[in-house]
Amino acid sequence: MSAKIISGTKIAKQIRAELVKELIELKEKHNIVPGLATVLVGANPASLVYVGAKERISKELGIYSERYDLPEETVEEELLTLIDKLNSDPKINGILIQLPLPKQINGTKILNAINPEKDVDGFHPVNLGKLMIGEADYLPCTPYGIQQLLIRSGVKIEGAEVAIVGRSNIVGKPMANILLQKAEGANATVTVCHTGTRDISSHTRRADILIVAAGKPKAITADMVKSGAAVIDVGVNRIGKTPEGKSMLVGDVDFEAVKEKAGAITPVPGGVGPMTIIMLMTNTVKAAKLSSKLTPTKRI
Repeated sequence: MSAKIISGTKIAKQIRAELVKELIELKEKHNIVPGLATVLVGANPASLVYVGAKERISKELGIYSERYDLPEETVEEELLTLIDKLNSDPKINGILIQLPLPKQINGTKILNAINPEKDVDGFHPVNLGKLMIGEADYLPCTPYGIQQLLIRSGVKIEGAEVAIVGRSNIVGKPMANILLQKAEGANATVTVCHTGTRDISSHTRRADILIVAAGKPKAITADMVKSGAAVIDVGVNRIGKTPEGKSMLVGDVDFEAVKEKAGAITPVPGGVGPMTIIMLMTNTVKAAKLSSKLTPTKRI
């Protein structure tokens, strides 16, 4: 029997509807319109698509949006000056610097320059430290989205064996920290696998929940998955073209084979991707509430 498909598109729509109500209430009761600034340096094709989608969705929701497109040759000092301006702008609650940045700019220095209270991506060391001790204001958007996928699909997290394949600062490490907290929507036993792991299969086959962010097409095959496991595929890999000439997208999981063994699985596309953007919007609304001393909506 095929696995239940966990649709990120469907769950993102649910959260979007919740945000619309929240934003209307903020405007009508408190005269607050959350503001998000997106900054893109250069013209990386994928980054242009991501920034365009973030700008479009923020406007559709009724979030105030400012977009800054800077040339590829922008120097670090110019970007730091812009961040300083946005840090002090009361209309802006969230600042998003689209990664990757050109080689002449130190990405760590840039992310560290963002006011932690406006770091709606959740990558500032202050926010990562707060995540580590279970007191996060903002969870990084992709791991936050994955947690919501699991919760809203009825996957039991507490007490579960979780294997995460990949230890990036964007997905793997924060995901592990989120799920091992002694908290609702967490309290799992977490194993992180990576390029130094001797036998990845021995860990993935034990996992009740398998989260894959390996960056390698179809890296996880059916024989590596426990029967009935929930499988979350973070990967987006372009391999060849469809007959219509469009890029073929596949994940890091061999979807067709694994869906016959797993209990639940996310597709690519339409799984984790839509969640990342909607959780960015969620964090932006939360930032506006925190800056106005209002109680944020609990989503666990």
